Amino acid sequence: MSDTTAAQDLVMTRIFDAPRELVYRAFTDPDQLAQWFGPIGWSVPRDSVSVDTRVGGYQRFVMVNDDDASQSSPVDSMFTEVVENELLVGYEDVTGIPGFGDATRFEVRREFHDEGDKTRLVLRQGPYTAEMEDNAREGWGSSFTKLDALLAR
Repeated sequence: MSDTTAAQDLVMTRIFDAPRELVYRAFTDPDQLAQWFGPIGWSVPRDSVSVDTRVGGYQRFVMVNDDDASQSSPVDSMFTEVVENELLVGYEDVTGIPGFGDATRFEVRREFHDEGDKTRLVLRQGPYTAEMEDNAREGWGSSFTKLDALLAR
């Protein structure tokens, strides 16, 4: 990352109207992940999803633009910490992002907390430039709207 661009982490907290185990499962079950992940206007084909939820395991899938299938965004992340129903920590190494070096590691930490009969998710991801952080916040927020709908079923 260039010296003129400050890095920062995206930090989001969201309350879901579902027990912690159900919210955690939505992040780790391939069938559910395919139903909600990606901002509105993007989908994740179920046949692209592969998840191995353990330390050293992975989460792989492809987000595809609903209006133009030639636009896609593969995700290939590794888990470094896993505590069932409580914590998912991992990273993804990416290349070709303007303002960053040849290979950048984006880390993501998802904490699942009981909030009565609901779940408080704390998400931390980065490092991002300020503009990228805004886009990531918007993307996660849009995805979480889809997750709310899934959890309400």
